[in-house]
Amino acid sequence: MNSITAIIVAAGRGTRAGSGVPKQYRKIGQKPILQHTIESLLSHKAISEIVCVIHEDDTKLYMNMVTKINDNRLSEPVHGGATRSESVFEGIKAASSDYVLIHDGARPCLPIDALDRIITGLEDNDACFLALPVADTLWSITKDKIQKNIPRNMIWKAQTPQAFKLNQIYNAYKNADMSATDDVAIAQSAGIEVKPILGTERNIKITTLEDFDLAKQILGNTMDIRVGNGFDVHALGAGSQVVLNGIEIAHTNALMGHSDADVAMHAITDAIFGALSEGDIGQWFPPSDQKWKNASSDIFLRKAVLLCSEREFYINHIDCTIICETPKIGPYAKKMCENISRITNVNVENISIKATTTEKLGFTGRNEGIAAQATATLIRK
Repeated sequence: MNSITAIIVAAGRGTRAGSGVPKQYRKIGQKPILQHTIESLLSHKAISEIVCVIHEDDTKLYMNMVTKINDNRLSEPVHGGATRSESVFEGIKAASSDYVLIHDGARPCLPIDALDRIITGLEDNDACFLALPVADTLWSITKDKIQKNIPRNMIWKAQTPQAFKLNQIYNAYKNADMSATDDVAIAQSAGIEVKPILGTERNIKITTLEDFDLAKQILGNTMDIRVGNGFDVHALGAGSQVVLNGIEIAHTNALMGHSDADVAMHAITDAIFGALSEGDIGQWFPPSDQKWKNASSDIFLRKAVLLCSEREFYINHIDCTIICETPKIGPYAKKMCENISRITNVNVENISIKATTTEKLGFTGRNEGIAAQATATLIRK
């Protein structure tokens, strides 16, 4: 197979996708759209080079993004022009392969089987492009009035990549009307025969805000989901109340510890630290440090929540089980959920606080202490 350069056109402003940074730099899961697009092309070993055409104003955004891509096939970017065609031509001029694939930067869901089909298509054709036959009924409409039914058997929707011999598409663009919006149209106007290759509904182009939700569903398997577990134990000693998940409960004893000994909140905090691979409470708030003597445990939990934000995760769900014979937890579970919700900003419906006993076995069965275990689920923003 001859060498192939993939040209990714990503110089547009994407105004229909709403305000803010250009859509190609907005994240789906943990990666910007353009990074998803680049990696989908890098997944095919036949691609020998990738050239991204970007807007000059986006240079810093682009360079920050590509630090996470370790592949020497990704060349230095080139700056686009005033129109899509001008931008494509800049990419073509930077290409150094026998063939080029021209692909939209806002098509991050290109599956490798569709990419393989168009690359295979180049073996027998000078040019080809991904496209889909139209399945819906088509009508021409003028001023909100139906005019006539349009036969759909000859109508296909164009997708990208669109693939060409480099020398042929270079000459076509050299003499083209740069107001054109489709590479196939420019190729046809130059007399190049272009063959449609079956595309896929997955290969969507993100144009409006609604398209982001669909792309998230398609790319959902790339989401970074973490699950952490926490476990803690504190002994019971002299006192008249225990503190569990920040709620004071009258009791015949009190929990003993360097801080307020809130065993349940400690387990939740450790579950979050664990999901982040950030150790445990003891590492962040060592009991040897008098600064934390009798400290309220919500300080520890708030630190874990802050780390989530700094590492671009949000807490999706918390489940905590308190293990004790007494006190009874049921009457206080709702208040505990509400308190944990206030501290973590997790919807109260996504917080579970429950209790169990050890059937009078072990140290909890003998009312010598209380244990708690927790699970926290985190998702990268």
